Order: sequence, then C-alpha cells, then structure tokens
Amino acid sequence: MTIKEIQEEIIDEFSMFDDWMERYEYMIELGKSLPIIDNKYKLDENLIKGCQSKVWLYSELENETIKFTADSDAIITKGIVALLLRVYSNQKASAILAADTNFIDEIGLKEHLSPTRANGLVSMLKQIKMYAIAQQAKM
Repeated sequence: MTIKEIQEEIIDEFSMFDDWMERYEYMIELGKSLPIIDNKYKLDENLIKGCQSKVWLYSELENETIKFTADSDAIITKGIVALLLRVYSNQKASAILAADTNFIDEIGLKEHLSPTRANGLVSMLKQIKMYAIAQQAKM
C-alpha cells in the first residue's frame, strides 16, 4: 500500500467518529496494538527530542524499505506514534521524503493536541524524515 493510500484510509477511519473523545479512544487502542519495541532500542540516542513524554524511535533498512519500531511512556503519545508508523513504516526512503503530512490536518489531530504534544508530533515526523534521509544516503 502506498503512503497516500494509507493516509486516505486513516482519514476515512477518523471520519467515522462523532467527537474527539472517540478519536482519542481509537488512538489509545492503536497505541495498545503497537508491537513492543525491543529494550535494546530504548536508548537515549533513540529518544525523540522535543517530546514531553518519552518516545523511542528506531529504524532499520529491510529490503529497500525502512522499518520503524517505537514506544512511548504516555498512552496518547503511543497512539500518535502508532499512527505515524502505520503510515511510514515499511516504505521506501524516497516515498517517505516525498510524502506530505496533510492527513494530520485533515483528521484534525494537531488542533486537538496540547501545544507540547503538537510539538512532539512535529518532532516525531522530523525524526522519521531524518531516518529516511540517512537510509537513502546508505543506498
């Protein structure tokens, strides 16, 4: 599935909910479904700078696609990172770098986050793009 197709799927899913409490509950469920990150990746060097809570993000290249694993100590943040990994994990570096992030605005996520969580979201996106740049340079 392409990044755009996944983003459209997420927009459709979020449109099914009537209010933001239901959307938060959905994001919490997404966070619970996030595969457990191996403790060996829970290092300071994998912490996202700019997040209020702790978020570990690790990437590796696998068959020309970048596979991300992540975790957070905060339940909503874990849901946010699960959403981002659903979009960007198992994609080529070039696709990640070319992708827009309009789906975040379309589902209303940024406007319904506290300023510190919104900053964390931007930091997570920036780190995902940085990993893509680094992996592309290795190819």
